[in-house]
Amino acid sequence: MSLICPLCHQPLLQQANSFRCDAGHQFDQAKEGYVNLLPVQHKGSREPGDSAEMLQARRAFLDAGHYQPLRAGVAEILAQHLSNQNSQLLDIGCGEGYYTAAMADALPQAQLFGLDVAKAAIRMAAKRYRKVKFCVASSQRLPFADASLDGVVRIYAPCNEEELSRVIKAGGYLLTVTPGPHHLQQFKALIYREVQLHAAEEKVYAGFKQIDQQNLNYSMTLSGSEAVSLLQMTPFSWRAREEVWQDLAASSEFTCDADFMLTLWQRD
Repeated sequence: MSLICPLCHQPLLQQANSFRCDAGHQFDQAKEGYVNLLPVQHKGSREPGDSAEMLQARRAFLDAGHYQPLRAGVAEILAQHLSNQNSQLLDIGCGEGYYTAAMADALPQAQLFGLDVAKAAIRMAAKRYRKVKFCVASSQRLPFADASLDGVVRIYAPCNEEELSRVIKAGGYLLTVTPGPHHLQQFKALIYREVQLHAAEEKVYAGFKQIDQQNLNYSMTLSGSEAVSLLQMTPFSWRAREEVWQDLAASSEFTCDADFMLTLWQRD
């Protein structure tokens, strides 16, 4: 177990249904199986992260299988590089656990951790996916020991790059998923006067080298309610006019592009 106390950074040891450090800080395991490692002074708001309503819409959309190719692609890359190890792997910003569960299935010998700042998301994830250890925590202050993780997965999630360098061991992996140039361009056409393609992410992580990059793109055909759920999951939702929401909800079919860049980095 590589968890550390978010208050004093000493190792956390599990004792029955609690996690304790030598300084006496204690974090109780919820009945669903997760542990809350987000102290109130680190929350930033009363209920950080996605709302329960947004999470339910996301789960319904993901359960319908529209992002299954991405889920499979992430799992396949991890299995290629970590399948022969008793690895410790973290999914940052795991939400309700859709991708994390596939990682656990692809790496049966590994210990999978899922982390999200939204307590409602972690509660949903822990209820459904028992093979994963889930925790409520901030991606800006990862509750993991130095050089303790063999891999970290970052699917659209915010993160602290210094923390990534701290927790990933030498030779370990960072897998990122970012939008490809054509991702959801049909939504953009409904919201903006001019549709601009996503610019390629020219990213460099200090202390890492890029060893692989793959583009995954395909077309999705959605019902009106599924299109509404997907729009809720995107940054575009804040700019969508009321008539956009109404038109999508009333439509019998909406076709749009899924376009992802999967990039694998290795720690020096």
